[in-house]
Amino acid sequence: MSDYRFTELGKESSYSDSYDSSLLCPIARAVARQSDDLNKLPFIGVDLWTGYELSWLNLDGLPQIAIVEFIIACDSQFIVESKSFKLYLNSFIQTKFSSMEAVHNLLVKDLSAATGTVVEVLVYEISEYQGIQPISEPQGLCIDQQSVLIDAYSPDSNLLKASSDKVVDETLYSHLLKTNCPVTDQPDWASVYIFYKGPKIDREGLLQYIVSYRQHQDFHEQCVEQIFLDIISACCPQELSVYARYLRRGGLDINPFRSTHLNRPPLFRQVRQ
Repeated sequence: MSDYRFTELGKESSYSDSYDSSLLCPIARAVARQSDDLNKLPFIGVDLWTGYELSWLNLDGLPQIAIVEFIIACDSQFIVESKSFKLYLNSFIQTKFSSMEAVHNLLVKDLSAATGTVVEVLVYEISEYQGIQPISEPQGLCIDQQSVLIDAYSPDSNLLKASSDKVVDETLYSHLLKTNCPVTDQPDWASVYIFYKGPKIDREGLLQYIVSYRQHQDFHEQCVEQIFLDIISACCPQELSVYARYLRRGGLDINPFRSTHLNRPPLFRQVRQ
């Protein structure tokens, strides 16, 4: 992943306020997965991006603002590097469009071309967005207040285990997931939600495992996929969904969701978002 530091993404950028789709930087998912066989993925799901700083000009030159959601299937050929995504959205700022629909259609066109799949784009007026992603927590248990010894700050799947053979159906979550961007080394903060049915997961080990990502460099999407795969391997749940709600940077948050059986995540927004 360190090779990304030597691309334009790892350098100081000048911001364009005139529309430019070439700013989007696709990155092959196969690079992180070390596989390009999309037919053998052990999960389904999406990456849900929320853009809070979308703005353009109407034909009279009056600024327009909106909130936008991008839903990208996890079997897309490419992801879009987040810094390039921000630069691309900023390029709308001084560009005139005839309508919100015109903006929507262009976003769909450009992002579908960049990712190699049809991207679902939902553009909302500010008044429309209230309640779309309500600030809440799912019914479940926050595991952060345990008294545990932490001495690993690089991912260690050996910390994961089932605490009993008893099958449970529960939601566990932590607000202590922190990783680093592989391009800029900036910290990425998140809450991670584990929905599962199967042998009871050892909560102390799960918390230690989540914290072990603290100095890890990788993209949001790959971190969630690795958490999913490690829990599947170590704990053998019958059903599993892993959902990370990352804090926004540059007006964008990224929320990867991977599941054995669900295509879409539950709709809520973590309070820090």
